[in-house]
Amino acid sequence: MELLDKGVEEGVYPGAVLLVAEKGRIIFLNEVGNLSTIPRILPMKKDTIFDLASLTKPLATTLAIMGLVNDGRINLDQPLSEIVRTGALGDKGTLTPRLILSHCAGFKDWMPFYIDLLKYSSDARKKVLREKIIEQPLQYTPGTGTLYSDLGFMILEWLVEEASGRTLKDYVHRNFYIPMGLKRTYLSDGDMPFDIREYAATEDCPWRNRIIQGVVHDENAYAAGGYSGHAGLFGTAEEVFSIANILRGHYLGKRSDYFSPGIVRAFFTRQEIIKGSTWALGWDTPSPKNSSAGKYISLNSVGHLGFSGTSLWMDLEKDILTVFLSNRIHPTRNNMNIRSFRPLLHDLIFNEMTRI
Repeated sequence: MELLDKGVEEGVYPGAVLLVAEKGRIIFLNEVGNLSTIPRILPMKKDTIFDLASLTKPLATTLAIMGLVNDGRINLDQPLSEIVRTGALGDKGTLTPRLILSHCAGFKDWMPFYIDLLKYSSDARKKVLREKIIEQPLQYTPGTGTLYSDLGFMILEWLVEEASGRTLKDYVHRNFYIPMGLKRTYLSDGDMPFDIREYAATEDCPWRNRIIQGVVHDENAYAAGGYSGHAGLFGTAEEVFSIANILRGHYLGKRSDYFSPGIVRAFFTRQEIIKGSTWALGWDTPSPKNSSAGKYISLNSVGHLGFSGTSLWMDLEKDILTVFLSNRIHPTRNNMNIRSFRPLLHDLIFNEMTRI
């Protein structure tokens, strides 16, 4: 695809992998450019492992919440105070998973917790992080506004631990990634199970004074031990597709091995708690105007973006799925060209697909 090469030439990203599927079958998978340019040039590969950034939210944390709801361990409208028993929740105790998943619980979007977290021992940091989030005043009355929030998903990680008795990493690996046969998808504990040359590089980080490659880019996730509920998932284009395609199968009623189909349909439904909000439960839906998924994707679609240059969109009406993974923040996060490039790419894909 010429547009992928143009993205490299015009500096949108050093490299990328694009996967397109129709009716559950991959029809296009290609790589362009380089997985790193600093400190050495390494060519991109189809199975390059990417820091998926905020795709962690739908593909790890939300996946875990879906499992817990499916098993009856929690319900979406249950107050946190009935689930989380190991710490004070302050004014956050009445919040529900539904409010947090749909980004209308009142949390701030982001805070630089990592600056203070490194002062604590590694085994104390998640507890300290959660205490700091609970101490933060809400930005608005829950259910009256919407603000995309990393903080809410950090709290959802805590919820998963309390409801399952396992870490988020252990829960999603045992219940999903291992049974799904995934080999190169994992939540990072700061470990690097593959050679560094298998990973797409991210930023030349001014805080850590080095090129980040094979460890999480997100500073708060890094300080928390490698992952949290909002970031820290690594994976490849084909394995992101595998997870999404399994969810697609459940949504269509063709599978029921991980969830009842109704669970997936509920999580894929735009909540509309706040008028005009595009959020479903842990998943986004296309904006009426200027959507990152372009203008040809149907409203009956779900997806998500990742800060590192990653995205996943599933058109549930046209049955087209796109996984676009890039290293656009290598070597600097100040490269914002992907904002205009991504909808152009999706427009080309959906225009071509619907003409076939």
